[in-house]
Amino acid sequence: MPLSNASDRPVYLNLLRIRLPIPGLMSIVHRLTGVLMFIAIPFMLYLFDLSLASEAGCREAAALLQTPIGMLLLFGLLWSLFHHLFAGIRYLLIDVDLGVDKAIARTTAWIVLLAAPVVALLVTWGLL
Repeated sequence: MPLSNASDRPVYLNLLRIRLPIPGLMSIVHRLTGVLMFIAIPFMLYLFDLSLASEAGCREAAALLQTPIGMLLLFGLLWSLFHHLFAGIRYLLIDVDLGVDKAIARTTAWIVLLAAPVVALLVTWGLL
């Protein structure tokens, strides 16, 4: 097999112009949410330790979550958790050949992308 000609190769590949299908985008977000949850472990352990140390520590942890940054972090963590959960369930169903068709795969990807922030917002609102 002859080697590829230099003119067959792309000269410039702009990654921002590549349009992934929705299931591909959802897959990338699934990976990112896993990384976000891993990075959040020290913060969550700190809050957990603080809340168990004493009654005052529990109030301090709750006060940290009441700040705008705390609420944003809580929402981000809950969004990551719900997106990862819903996408994981979607992938389990795909593993047993449910939702493999192109139209259904697109629909379930949209459901995951839209349901995760809505559920996270509702839970964040309910917790605060």
